[in-house]
Amino acid sequence: MRHRALPEALFALAVLYGSCALTGCQVPARAGAESVAPGEEAAMSPTWPGRGATFLGRGSCAGRGGPDFGEVDCASEQATASVLARYYGPRSGGPRCPGTTDFVLHITAVNTGTSESASAPEGYACMRNLRPPHPGDPGRGGGPLTVTGDCVYTERRGVVKETACEGSRGRAPEFRVEETAGTREDCPPDTDLYVQVGGGAPVGCARRLS
Repeated sequence: MRHRALPEALFALAVLYGSCALTGCQVPARAGAESVAPGEEAAMSPTWPGRGATFLGRGSCAGRGGPDFGEVDCASEQATASVLARYYGPRSGGPRCPGTTDFVLHITAVNTGTSESASAPEGYACMRNLRPPHPGDPGRGGGPLTVTGDCVYTERRGVVKETACEGSRGRAPEFRVEETAGTREDCPPDTDLYVQVGGGAPVGCARRLS
C-alpha cells in the first residue's frame, strides 16, 4: 500500500468497491420480508481542525499508480476519480456518502512522530469516476450504496445483495428498490421487501420483479 507524505502525518489508502451485504432476519411483513443492516448516519466533522489543506478534500482528484491511489491534479492524465465528499473518523457510524458514489477510499492516518497528538484521525473519501463506467448509478449493480432504482437478490435467508437490474452479469435480480422511506410503515402497501439502506430515509421499499 502506497503512503503519501503530508505535514505531520502519512495517509494509507484502502479502496472499497461494491455494495455491502444487507443482512437481517427475513420474516413475513405485509406481503414481504425484512432485510436489516446497521445505520450509517451520525454527526462527524468534515474537516481536520488545526491542519492545512485537506488530503483528498472535496473537489480534488485521485489517480492510480499501480494498484494504489494517490492525490493528483484534476487536469492530469492520471486523474481517474473525483472526491464528492470527505469525512474524518471511521465510516461505520459516519455520514453516508452521496448516492452517486462509485467507490469509497478508506484513509488511515499514521503518526510519523512529529505531530503534537498521539494519533491522527482516519477518514474516508466518497469517489466518483471521471469517466464511465459508474457502478454506483441506479441499477448498475455496484457501488458502496443501495439507492432507489437498484436491484437485489436473496443470497441466503436474511441476506440480500445488489445485482445489475438488466441481469447481464452476476445473479438475476429478484427485487427492485422503488423508493426510500423513513420507516416501513411509510412504504407503499404493495411493498414486497424492506431493505435497510441507511441515510436520512433508511428503508428501501422494494417490489418483486416478475
